[in-house]
Amino acid sequence: MSYRRGSGGGGFRGGYGRGEGRSFPPKPVEVGKVYDLEVTDTSRRGEGVAKVEGLVVFIPGAKPGQKLKVRITRVSQRFAIGEPAGAGGAEETEETGVKSAEDE
Repeated sequence: MSYRRGSGGGGFRGGYGRGEGRSFPPKPVEVGKVYDLEVTDTSRRGEGVAKVEGLVVFIPGAKPGQKLKVRITRVSQRFAIGEPAGAGGAEETEETGVKSAEDE
């Protein structure tokens, strides 16, 4: 019976675990900033989907074809989440815990 390291079997995942060795480019959006976006699709969860320089932005309550101002609330490695900004325009105040899509 021989126990060889690195040949077959479990143990080494080949870099699939936590993204070691991967480098992601800087994100084209920042939390708290407002962007003019056009919703192009709907996600499986019913959220509006828009893109900023290839980065997917999910917008709860938005429908395809809508053009709206979106305040980014979260940015992750592969996507961002935003909420429709109020009718007040492009102020850049960071608001946390605000209900989205109910501002008028």
